[in-house]
Amino acid sequence: MSRIASCFEALAAQGRKALIPFVTAGDPQPSVTVPLMHAMVEAGADVIELGMPFSDPMADGPVIQLACERSLAAGTSLEKVLAMVAEFRQQDDRTPVVLMGYLNPVEAMGYETFAARAAEAGVDGVLLVDLPPEETELVGPLFRAQGLDQVFLLAPTTTEARMARIAEAGSGYLYYVSLKGVTGSATLNVEEVAAKVETIRKHARLPIGVGFGIKDAASARAISRVADGVVVGSALVQRIADHAGQPDEIPTQVAALLAEMRAAMDKSD
Repeated sequence: MSRIASCFEALAAQGRKALIPFVTAGDPQPSVTVPLMHAMVEAGADVIELGMPFSDPMADGPVIQLACERSLAAGTSLEKVLAMVAEFRQQDDRTPVVLMGYLNPVEAMGYETFAARAAEAGVDGVLLVDLPPEETELVGPLFRAQGLDQVFLLAPTTTEARMARIAEAGSGYLYYVSLKGVTGSATLNVEEVAAKVETIRKHARLPIGVGFGIKDAASARAISRVADGVVVGSALVQRIADHAGQPDEIPTQVAALLAEMRAAMDKSD
């Protein structure tokens, strides 16, 4: 069983939900990322989504766009991201790591090479925003051969027919984008999210994580009541930006917000 499947199974047995933080690797400098990953786990993170910086992150809002710019300016490459995961694995062989980003850097490295090196580094899954399930004939088998889960996005506009197709193609978990728009935008409507998650469950046996619009402990708690996982990105990345000039403080600052979310999610009704 994969780390991701084991994680969600263990949480379900405990009646708990996954807290899934997203940060951009190498932001604001490469030396911050591995200590930050460990700090997030200590604060209660169950799965880490690690962003692969890209020059044109079209699904992301200004906060994560700027994180990509800072990371690339600091010299972060896909090879360095894989090295960060390998370093993280020296101390943590339990927490699942999902690489999230865009197809271009993976294609530039070569799909087969990327899959092999990602697995060797200790990556558990890959979420490529601009690689829909309809276009995974080449990539999917290479990822599966290396034991990499392929996580796909669903949106408020996704039809039920396509939900079924995505659920069949995906593994690990499904990521429901709760808002129309880019990361960090709009206001969360929990009732709408709950209704959509229930519809997705008709077509999917995989756990469902919900992201976009989760900014604080209250929103994390609310989403944890209707989904299997809570994905938080822009709120953490903004905290990193706020302390970019004091990089040693970043792990503590991010961990503090995550700990608040974890406590709210675990609080009994």
